Amino acid sequence: MRADLSTQPQTGGERFAPAYPPFFEFVALVALLMSLAAFSIDSILPAFGPIQQEFGVVDGNDLQLVVYAYMAGFGIMQLFFGPVADVVGRRPTLMAGLAIYVAGTGLALMADGFHMLLVARFVQGTGAAAARVLVVTLVRDRYSGREMARVMSLVMMLFITVPIIAPAVGSAILAASEWHMIVVAMFAMAVLVFTWFALRMPESLNPAYRKPAAVRPILVDVRRILASRLSFGYASAIMLMQGCIMIYIGLAAQVFETDGYRLGPVGFPLVFGLLGIMQGVASYLNSRLVGRFGMRRMSHAALCGFCVTTGLLLVIALAAGGLPPLSVFVGLLAVSHFLFSLTMPNFNAMAMDELGDIAGTASSFIGFYSTVASAITGALISRTFDGTVIPLCGGYLGLGLACLAVVLWAERGRLFNPHQAEATR
Repeated sequence: MRADLSTQPQTGGERFAPAYPPFFEFVALVALLMSLAAFSIDSILPAFGPIQQEFGVVDGNDLQLVVYAYMAGFGIMQLFFGPVADVVGRRPTLMAGLAIYVAGTGLALMADGFHMLLVARFVQGTGAAAARVLVVTLVRDRYSGREMARVMSLVMMLFITVPIIAPAVGSAILAASEWHMIVVAMFAMAVLVFTWFALRMPESLNPAYRKPAAVRPILVDVRRILASRLSFGYASAIMLMQGCIMIYIGLAAQVFETDGYRLGPVGFPLVFGLLGIMQGVASYLNSRLVGRFGMRRMSHAALCGFCVTTGLLLVIALAAGGLPPLSVFVGLLAVSHFLFSLTMPNFNAMAMDELGDIAGTASSFIGFYSTVASAITGALISRTFDGTVIPLCGGYLGLGLACLAVVLWAERGRLFNPHQAEATR
């Protein structure tokens, strides 16, 4: 299977060969692009308390909206940026998105009420959506198949370092100043990403794949995605697994810092970082092993392990009255997150594998669908928080089992055809 799409012939007999930066710089840049979204979410989690005090938020569960307002804009606008990237190109689309993100960041700094802060977070999310879409699109423009899965694993490995350190950065900023300075740090990161991308990343859209500025071709492409059992099936698998992370992000501060285990502003970043490290290790291992064992074997085995581990976690939580010993809970949750990170890069690669010629629209639609649906699912489950970890454990298990059912549906016909499974694993 082709690894580098720049070798594809262009019309007129010429080859389209963008002057990409070296491999590791390419990976680092797209990882930083993806990290902008994670930093915007995780760095502000320690500020829930100060935000609640400043704006007089009565119900602590309402603070979860600081995350979900961002995710709403982040998910919805992915439906827009992908088709635009297929029409006007990757570079102008990303730069426009980053400009919107900066505008939302400025609005957050000026917010004089909780509802205005939520509006600002929504605007931030709409801009960051361009980075999310363009990461997968840029990687798919250059790679496919197992090589894409390997690159996405390396991207995820670097990307995971941001959730590891972001809460600690937020806590350090709060210790030295106040929560608005966390927003200033978001602004600084956006400027860094914009400058690096503008200086080093070429336009990667093959002119042969450029789409006309019309709605009908986009609808045709979307119908193609929906009609593909593999593409839509794995997009749904991404959505369900991502729903688990939405639950975790929505509840992490309450479970670990304020209401559940009450670890405070020091203990919370340490636990959050430990779980992030496990995800980073898994992403690295996936990048090393996927070429040997294949995307399907790696992700399917990890998904089964995820369901078993989260089932055990739920049983232990119920037996302990809702709050099992911290070491037991964190240990099993770390295993779950490790297994989770063996699924997502491979699911992404398999969802995109048949859609290289419409990579922008495909990444956009899959990102929109998976993000919006997972954010809604995560928000509904997170709102049931009662001071225990049972909503989190039950949500993980339920979504994991649903994902397993979807994968079985997507792979129907391949599981019982060894030759086809071997050729496409």
